[in-house]
Amino acid sequence: MLSSALSRPPGDSVTVSPAARKLHFRSIVVDTHDDTTQRFLFEKDFDFGKRNAEGHVDIPRAREGGMDAIFFSIWMPGDYTGPKAVKRSVAMIDSVRQTIRRHPRDLLPATTAAEIRRAAQQGKIAALMGMEGGHMIDDDLGVLRMYAALGVRYLTLTHFKNNNWADSSTDTPRHNGLTAFGKDVVRELNRLGVMVDISHVSDKTFYDALELTKAPVIASHSSCRAISDHPRNMNDDMLGALARNGGVVHINYHVDFLSQEFLNASRAANKDVTSLFAEVEKQCGEDQACQILAGDRLYKQALAAGRVPRVSWEKIVAHIDHVVKVAGVDHVGLGSDFDGANMPDGMDDASFLPRLTEALLARGYKERDIEKILGGNTLRVMEQVERVAREMGRQKVRTPNSEH
Repeated sequence: MLSSALSRPPGDSVTVSPAARKLHFRSIVVDTHDDTTQRFLFEKDFDFGKRNAEGHVDIPRAREGGMDAIFFSIWMPGDYTGPKAVKRSVAMIDSVRQTIRRHPRDLLPATTAAEIRRAAQQGKIAALMGMEGGHMIDDDLGVLRMYAALGVRYLTLTHFKNNNWADSSTDTPRHNGLTAFGKDVVRELNRLGVMVDISHVSDKTFYDALELTKAPVIASHSSCRAISDHPRNMNDDMLGALARNGGVVHINYHVDFLSQEFLNASRAANKDVTSLFAEVEKQCGEDQACQILAGDRLYKQALAAGRVPRVSWEKIVAHIDHVVKVAGVDHVGLGSDFDGANMPDGMDDASFLPRLTEALLARGYKERDIEKILGGNTLRVMEQVERVAREMGRQKVRTPNSEH
């Protein structure tokens, strides 16, 4: 552990060097995946404006961590499909919008890179949305267009289960990647200016999406298979392909995805992420806020009992280093999975984020490259996705009589 990155009581800023603090807080820090949305909708007494004893993100801790933009995840389990998935998705989108409305001094709605920059200039946190799982579009491009109109700015093509048009990395392949409709989804995302998110997808789905897309893609919350061989992570060939596409992989802080030792132990204890979901759902039913907190408690119980090893926050930096080595510094960002995953020691919540900047400085990264990792790379991809959508919108639409 870095000597200057010390534990501290709640309410105090994490201790980092003056140089790291200055760099961190002048950078635009973007987190592409936070599951706090479940708390907005399902936890009756949750107040995002106050420091909370549980969970990872609220306005006070986001401020302390220098977070400038948060993509709130619109998510539900993969067996939620059809009209009920659409209805719950709209309710979750509304919960984000209502949270922004309740906290106008701190939050600003955003859908573009320019709006993120504007929020930072105003001293506010940009609030964006990403949809985690293609099962929520109900196999309907019209529903996808509705979500885009409501402000969703990326679609994760699958979640832990296959859907009707794409294979997941954690399910038995059904479609050999993307179906014809799945390819239409990718094309429509490009046209809408919504980022294609390849976290959670099978390797074949990943390569199918890259072959089709006209814009860079993102992995909103994935890490490196070379360090932890979970199928949710990306192997080196995938990282290279992502770099050639111009995309960005945003490192997930979940301990299973960070540490091979933890992954081996959790598998041995039958507590890999998929089985943990099943146990949590058994305890909580459909209460997604309960699921978030129960998962965190089960993890802490396993740590206390010595059933799984502890994982240091510095593993996050190891994954960043690996992406930089394989794909280049232009192709890595931050996708914490706060409020939806088990955090490593020393990255207890959003307020600990300045540690990453100090660690990168200590490893000799240039300041401009750290700025890219913290958020600049994500902003660049957003701008490119927006540009592709504008170009596609300007293309002449041919009609049967257009040649006469």
